[in-house]
Amino acid sequence: MTQIILGKYVNIEGIKLHYLEEGSGKVVLLLHGWPTSSFLWRKVIGEIARKNRVIAIDLPGFGLSDKPLGASYSFRFYSKILDGFLAALKIEKLSLAIHDLGGPIGLYWVCNNLERVEKLAFLNTIIYPELSWAVVAFVMACKLPVVSSILASSWGLKMSMKIGISDSSRLTEEAIKGFQTPFQSQDAQQALLKAGYSLHPKGLEEIAQKLPSLKIPVQILYGDRDRILPDVAKTMQRLQKDLPQAKVKVLNNCGHFLQEERPEEVGQVLSSFFGTD
Repeated sequence: MTQIILGKYVNIEGIKLHYLEEGSGKVVLLLHGWPTSSFLWRKVIGEIARKNRVIAIDLPGFGLSDKPLGASYSFRFYSKILDGFLAALKIEKLSLAIHDLGGPIGLYWVCNNLERVEKLAFLNTIIYPELSWAVVAFVMACKLPVVSSILASSWGLKMSMKIGISDSSRLTEEAIKGFQTPFQSQDAQQALLKAGYSLHPKGLEEIAQKLPSLKIPVQILYGDRDRILPDVAKTMQRLQKDLPQAKVKVLNNCGHFLQEERPEEVGQVLSSFFGTD
């Protein structure tokens, strides 16, 4: 039975942000990707929170946070939001776990705030500017009129989650509804699509340039049967060369949404990593 964690809200730059928080101690911030939210982390927060203060935010455009159509959803936009969010919660030092689109968003912030970051965990995520055919196709799909409306529809979101899970029995109808619910209106769907294509490649280039300067502890944790990011193994091998201090854990026969598919293992690995000095 998944523990129910009550959400909290804070207003940053006129945008209402929803987040989950549990535990005490050093701060661990969990960043989700497309089309998910803090809801994706609900089964692993408790384990990590045994030794940490864990916060899972709904980024603007996602989950129960506001979805302004006028926002740029750029790297600078998200960095400003993260700055405001951390200031509002009086957080100076923190560790991060990043997944999917939350990867480049989080890494861009990290690379410009190196002195504030203690540890970093990479899950199945985008890191480098050399994008796979699947990511290029996704970005194009977010822009095409008919295709994009299907992609952001309840049916499209359900298909995205199913494609992202290797073992379909681990994705319940209740979970699917949890991912669909924030995007029932046309405006919410349009904001979701805009968030899917608005990160500029130059931001990824900056990340690739600055990443090797990270000297903090790093955990790489990924599912090897990722149909959303089919080049994930290649990406993580490159990451290991850039960050040789990284510990690596591969979840075999696991898909893209590993928090949903293998929450027990994800929770254990991240709890061990973030819970040690």
